Amino acid sequence: MYQVKILNNISSAALDTLDKGKYTISDSVENPNAILVRSANLHEEVFNPELLCIARAGAGVNTIPIERCAEEGIVVFNTPGANAEAVKELVLCAMLLSSRDVLGGIDWVKSISDSGDEIPDLVEKGKSGFVGPEILGKTLGVIGLGAVGAKIAQAAAALGMRVYGYDPYLSVAAAWQLSSDIIHASELDTIYQNSDYVTIHIPYTESTHHFIAKDGIDKMKPGVRIINLSRAELVNDDDMLAAIDTGHVSHYVTDFPNAKTAGMPGVIAIPHLGASTPESEENCVIMACNEIIEYIENGNIYNSVNMANTVLPRTGDPRICVIHENVPEMISQITSAVSSYGVNIENMINTGTRGRQAYTVLDVSSLPDGIEDVISKIGNVIRVRTIV
Repeated sequence: MYQVKILNNISSAALDTLDKGKYTISDSVENPNAILVRSANLHEEVFNPELLCIARAGAGVNTIPIERCAEEGIVVFNTPGANAEAVKELVLCAMLLSSRDVLGGIDWVKSISDSGDEIPDLVEKGKSGFVGPEILGKTLGVIGLGAVGAKIAQAAAALGMRVYGYDPYLSVAAAWQLSSDIIHASELDTIYQNSDYVTIHIPYTESTHHFIAKDGIDKMKPGVRIINLSRAELVNDDDMLAAIDTGHVSHYVTDFPNAKTAGMPGVIAIPHLGASTPESEENCVIMACNEIIEYIENGNIYNSVNMANTVLPRTGDPRICVIHENVPEMISQITSAVSSYGVNIENMINTGTRGRQAYTVLDVSSLPDGIEDVISKIGNVIRVRTIV
């Protein structure tokens, strides 16, 4: 039985994806082979030697020590796109809330709730204080056209908006999903100079820290509305608040309230609801479970954030999986160790990673006793396991 440790509240229905005849699933597993997590912080966690992978039921992995996991031979997965529909809908909501002062109007109605029969007349006199523009015919700039950004671009175009999309890393597969109505922006300045609304959907990394800051904001149209439902750190709050003070930015919608933005006029702070739908949470868990299954049972890697995608279809042969440092002569040493037993290598694949590690998978004619030990003693090998 494989042991899966659950952290945080996880959809029990989605967990049915894991075969109970193969997997023990509990929040009290002591030596798990896999961890399924939503938002728990694992940076101080000491991982047991049996741990093969961590699956994050969501996109962000800032609570997981990615590099340390790679060094220990632990594959970390996330679930890109599983919450895309939920985030798309909230971005559309954010555009409307930033355009028309619906929230202010609702609060104002509550303030006159004790006015009895005078309320209808007060509403007619006071409603002009909450007017705002329609989104029809306005221009939306989408930064990042991945699973979420592409859906937003398509939806906005369907609502009659003019849509610019910027993504220098846009894959061919993603591009095929976009309507020809989406205007390709080869430069960020094209987004900034043309957009009435700007929404950002890129990963948070060291290079994207404060991706939207004063220099970019100054290039935007006066009265622009900016939406950030991706990561708090993508936006420089001080620069954003300064732009709101001058009126250059009309409204800023963020899904990540903090001490600076929570009560700031012109800021609509949403309590991190981007992926908070039952459907999204279930989709994320199902995808995470399938990633665990594919890796543990077949050695294949999909959607890892610290190892390259590695897929070798099963043919029924036993399989040897080796995580090792990405240095010269590793493959020759591994294959020599296998061949020394007189074992034939039927098929194999090797992939580099985003860091210093690499992953080699070999389908072999048989698994001699002790072959794992021999390979594990090769210098720079991090983890070896066999699958039958």
